[in-house]
Amino acid sequence: MPSDAATPAALARAAPGAKTPKPRRLSRGRPLKFRPRLPGRAWRDVLGERPVGGRFRAVRRLVSVLLLTLVCMPIQALLLVLPGDAKRAFPRWYYTALCWLIGLKLRVVGEPSRGPRTLYVANHSSWLDIPVLGAKVELCFLAKQEVEGWPVIGWIARLGRTLYVSRSRNRTGDEARAFRERLAAGDSFVLFPEGTTSDGGRVLPFRSSFLAVADAAGRVQPVSIVYDRLGGLPACRRDRPLFAWYGDMDTASHAWRLLRRTGTRCTVVFHEGFAPAAIPDRKAMAQRIEGVVAEGAAALRQNRPAAPLPAPL
Repeated sequence: MPSDAATPAALARAAPGAKTPKPRRLSRGRPLKFRPRLPGRAWRDVLGERPVGGRFRAVRRLVSVLLLTLVCMPIQALLLVLPGDAKRAFPRWYYTALCWLIGLKLRVVGEPSRGPRTLYVANHSSWLDIPVLGAKVELCFLAKQEVEGWPVIGWIARLGRTLYVSRSRNRTGDEARAFRERLAAGDSFVLFPEGTTSDGGRVLPFRSSFLAVADAAGRVQPVSIVYDRLGGLPACRRDRPLFAWYGDMDTASHAWRLLRRTGTRCTVVFHEGFAPAAIPDRKAMAQRIEGVVAEGAAALRQNRPAAPLPAPL
């Protein structure tokens, strides 16, 4: 509180000839500006990318993945010519190490089918779905014919015993026959009936044509895949493009942005499986599986507790 000598009442009681004191002026002409405790571009946004640390992290991860791949490729090539099931088990170890090196934590809800000749039917939003599922179950993948000619990725796909399919109608019968032969030999596969990758915020309609050979499988199991953590916090709609790979995104820049970040996690929900004979109509099967997969993915995107859903019978 100001003293009584400076109050308006005291000034009014002062003598007529007395000098009126001037009001005190502020010594600082501009308002205070607060600076971050740790100055510099790398520290101003604690939730954003680290211009220096993020680049170093991405380079370290890329080099580690490259070295891992160069070591594992001749091992898998040797296992392919040897008898036994090691050629099926070794890719799972490779994908597990790959996810660990890129900093992607995996959470599994439910129990995947361990029997042979299983068709895992899942939603598809990113190239990350390949190492995520490959790290949790022993399976093979379907890929378009063009992937076979890609450098490095084509070699990895070939060593992983990927089955290639084309868009030519005159080869559909041969490809379906090869698919059935692989299932009869005990291989399990994952199908992405959306036919393309989504933006991560929804599940696209399932195409029944992908389930044309489902009757040759021993079991069909719906799977929901959602990338639900970024920086250790729940991922929101704004964060989906960091994981989702769709449209005209190129793989190199997408992987570079992702590898710079920390605290990423993917949750995989294995819903209850069923025998394909329980739903003989493939269109009905596609619609029911789509409903289960979409419901499980929606719960994860909304940060609700995840739980396996019953078989869509």
